[in-house]
Amino acid sequence: MSFFKTLSANSSFLNPREAHMAIPCSPSSYRVLSQRTCSCFRETNPVSLFNLRRKYSVKVLTYLNMAHYSTGSSDEFFFSSKRRSRGPVMAAKKASEGLKQEDGKYKHTVDLPKTAFGMRANSTVREPEIQKLWDDNQVFKRVVDKNTGRSFILHDGPPYANGDLHMGHALNKILKDIINRYKLLQNYKVHYVPGWDCHGLPIELKVLQSLDKDAREELTPLTLRTKAAKFAKDTVKSQMASFKRFGVWGDWNNPYLTLNPEYEAAQIEVFGQMAFQGFIYRGRKPVHWSPSSRTALAEAELEYPDGHVSKSIYAIFKVVSAPSTSGGLLEEFFPDLCLAIWTTTPWTIPANAAVAVNAKLQYAVVEVGPPLDNGPACTGKEKHKLGNALKEQKKLFLIVASDLVAALEAKWGMKLSVRKTFLGSDLENCRYIHPVGKGECPVVIGGDYITTESGTGLVHTAPGHGQEDYITGLKYGLSILSPVDDAGNFTEEAGQFSGLNVLGEGNTAVVNHLDECLALIMEEPYKHKYPYDWRTKKPTIFRATEQWFASVEGFRQAAMEAIAQVKWVPAQAKNRILAMTSSRSDWCISRQRTWGVPIPVFYHVHTREPLMNEETIDHIKTIIAQKGSDAWWHMTTAELLPDKYRDKASDYEKGTDTMDVWFDSGSSWAAVLEKRVCLTCPADLYLEGTDQHRGWFQSSLLTSTATKGRAPYLGVITHGFVLDEKGLKMSKSLGNVVDPRSIIEGGKNQKESPAYGADVLRLWVSSVDYTGDVLIGPQVLRQMSDIYRKLRGTLRYLLANVHDWKADYTVPYIELPRIDQHALFQLENVIIQRFAIVDLSNFYFDIAKDRLYVGGTTSFTRRSCQTVLAAHLLSLARVIAPILPHLAEDVWQNLPFQYTFENGSIAEFVFESKWPAMNERWLAFPNEEIDFWDKILELRTEVNKVLEVARTGKLIGSSLEAKVWLHISDTDLASRMHKMCSADNEADALHRIFITSQVEIIPSLENEEIQGIEYKEEYLIQGENKVWIGVSRADGAKCERCWNYSHQVGSFSDHPTLCGRCFNVVSVQILPAMAAVS
Repeated sequence: MSFFKTLSANSSFLNPREAHMAIPCSPSSYRVLSQRTCSCFRETNPVSLFNLRRKYSVKVLTYLNMAHYSTGSSDEFFFSSKRRSRGPVMAAKKASEGLKQEDGKYKHTVDLPKTAFGMRANSTVREPEIQKLWDDNQVFKRVVDKNTGRSFILHDGPPYANGDLHMGHALNKILKDIINRYKLLQNYKVHYVPGWDCHGLPIELKVLQSLDKDAREELTPLTLRTKAAKFAKDTVKSQMASFKRFGVWGDWNNPYLTLNPEYEAAQIEVFGQMAFQGFIYRGRKPVHWSPSSRTALAEAELEYPDGHVSKSIYAIFKVVSAPSTSGGLLEEFFPDLCLAIWTTTPWTIPANAAVAVNAKLQYAVVEVGPPLDNGPACTGKEKHKLGNALKEQKKLFLIVASDLVAALEAKWGMKLSVRKTFLGSDLENCRYIHPVGKGECPVVIGGDYITTESGTGLVHTAPGHGQEDYITGLKYGLSILSPVDDAGNFTEEAGQFSGLNVLGEGNTAVVNHLDECLALIMEEPYKHKYPYDWRTKKPTIFRATEQWFASVEGFRQAAMEAIAQVKWVPAQAKNRILAMTSSRSDWCISRQRTWGVPIPVFYHVHTREPLMNEETIDHIKTIIAQKGSDAWWHMTTAELLPDKYRDKASDYEKGTDTMDVWFDSGSSWAAVLEKRVCLTCPADLYLEGTDQHRGWFQSSLLTSTATKGRAPYLGVITHGFVLDEKGLKMSKSLGNVVDPRSIIEGGKNQKESPAYGADVLRLWVSSVDYTGDVLIGPQVLRQMSDIYRKLRGTLRYLLANVHDWKADYTVPYIELPRIDQHALFQLENVIIQRFAIVDLSNFYFDIAKDRLYVGGTTSFTRRSCQTVLAAHLLSLARVIAPILPHLAEDVWQNLPFQYTFENGSIAEFVFESKWPAMNERWLAFPNEEIDFWDKILELRTEVNKVLEVARTGKLIGSSLEAKVWLHISDTDLASRMHKMCSADNEADALHRIFITSQVEIIPSLENEEIQGIEYKEEYLIQGENKVWIGVSRADGAKCERCWNYSHQVGSFSDHPTLCGRCFNVVSVQILPAMAAVS
């Protein structure tokens, strides 16, 4: 579904009484159904984004739905020229294309279309001109100031200021802008403050990469911070220019940057509020650690690439004793009894403190027998390496989960005979010998994380290297050993492995040691998901370190309740963030980096006890508000401490940790929404990519619920990622990266990568099903460009044919021909893709050309048609404005008349014009009339088919050379059609609708006049009533002016080559020759 089709099913983000959303009625056509209601976030009973009830009178967004891209002909707008070939219509086409006109006696009596609005967008020139027009006139501010509705706040999620923009940025910012511009037209006071995330490792790495080795060694923290700040600000300036080129409106003069002092101070305030409530603590526990970045990482800073292969092992630990309460359960198997474990991180074995079992699982003692005939099970290219434990030990008993005996027997290729079974609870407090340290360790009861899905059912437990291990370790008082340094190398605590890298040679050394000690059963590669540092793209480890944490457990329930109060689109997003919040562990908020907001804590130089209270935090907040966070680095401890602690300054030192950047951006509700004039918290809407469920959406939720007890947003929309046309992730190595700048400005090869402009890019955004991953590439862009070009052609046609129209010329609705009333009904119900490009172009525009060009400048039928065209023009320009603002404004600036409100004020810009109001009278077009015109359209299609056959057979050239004969079995329909043959006005005449010279309804197929007709066909209209269609040459002679055939040609001595209608037109106009004589 497209962006606005999805909105049609979910209403809270847009105005309560809004209707007209694009919904596909078939795979190949698009129809916009009239809708009437929706709800806003600030209402007490929010409903879905757009309810489908026809209750209110305010019109809502109708947008292009192009889930199935258009493949129509580029000549659609001039379809009639294929049938008429020359004459006024062809002259109009030539005029529109700037071609020289053929001389003709009556050419000055023809009202050809006129407009300065170009057929070609010339977007690289015109769009910047329009943007300058907006900037020079401060249109965004001007519209906001004039609007009288309530405020609408879409809070911007800050992108990292660390590089050029990609298609994900374009998708995100344009979606936001479409909503904001729509809300502007709906009379809301829209407040949109763009923001940037300016701290953190991505920017720090960019700075470090720009320096040579000597410069890096001489780099001081302050110098690094200065360079990082400059890099971030330069990037913000570059990205801002790109966002503005996308056509995105916002408060660009006052964006929020997380490096601004006032922002940093607000962040410190949030941290303090959480600390005062007991939600911030310092502890030693395992966290995701990136050896490549040398810092702790949050879950949101990890990625899990495909294809990671770990070295997994099956190892054995020798059991030396069982508790006295076991009743001699295992005594018969001593001293040859071992615990069998499986791990994908052999390097954690030195930190082993216990082996955990599941109390409820059944375990077995198995005796290892002779090798099986077929040997170890091996799949694919996996390489299994049997350890010495199976090769050299003559008698061996192993404890494994009963359910895994068969699988292990096949994998190891050894006969396993069950000797005894028991529950895991019976193994608690058994003791085994540590395979490296040689000390005794216990068997403990773990949790439900111990299963029989893989491994042996027994889990090697290292509390310093795993979250479940840590929790189990706390329960049993196990030591939290983590003999690994910041670089990922073993420390001296690891003994013989000291200095080896745990992800490399250290891992191998541990495996080799186990094998030498006859403790290795098997080594094999294991492919699985493994956490990588999302910045360096290198593997991480779990490592226990002293860190600062936010105790999510302390406010988890409040966060869960807050989630339930938020409107999530798509709806399944709610389940996703609920699952993430309910299962997440405490949030590690400290980072061992320089470029960031400092954790405002002092440590006692001897006891290492932290000093952090309300006085110290308030004092530091005040300093940072004035001087920025650099003050933490250039001011002394004495200067940073409040007066109360100055005399003890020598006993303390500043902490060196900075805050997680997700805490930075997660505090934006406090730093922006609660601090800026005109903004309020919670915001109406947050809109970001689906990855932000574990990122900004969640960090914002946690900080807000911890301090305010509620979510900082009323609604959340998420979108997917942008992939290439084949559904592949974009990669420079694959050469499939689509650059938004190249889409707008064109690539180096303009033939292969033409400049489409921002509006085509925005059109693509509106067309995709943003709730999942979306595709883009050359073919998609060509399709979007084709649709844009056709829509532009429609608007150009409208502009050109109302060049001499004024509001005073409006024909009252009751006096309009029925065909015009039907067109206005369609305007209210079916708009944009299907209507503007197909129904309007192929039907209404096609038949309107005759009366517009040759019907007479001031004739009733021309004025009535112009009334309809003006209504369409004003509606279409405003309806497309949120998606295609440059095109809409270009149209508005080329209006041949002013758009004036009832109070006399003029809408100088399209976004001052307000959303089109629902016209209930147009919608009241009778159902029987709707049904009748559906039949007319169907009949016209069938008539065209017969005309085409007659043209192929050389009976006629253009359709105006034809007369159509109809026999209709339905007498009521036949009577209605007969009346249309002699309609009171030219517009409703049946031959004008068919674009033929005559139409005759015959009562019987026995009519002698039709016996010789060669080209004929029968069909069932709407599958019920039989209609016979015949085509013959038209009667009479051809009119020189309109090319219609008529018996009246030759009847007027002054103008012998004209038909009656054309005679009436020219007789009141002065021809050039007459003017010359006079």
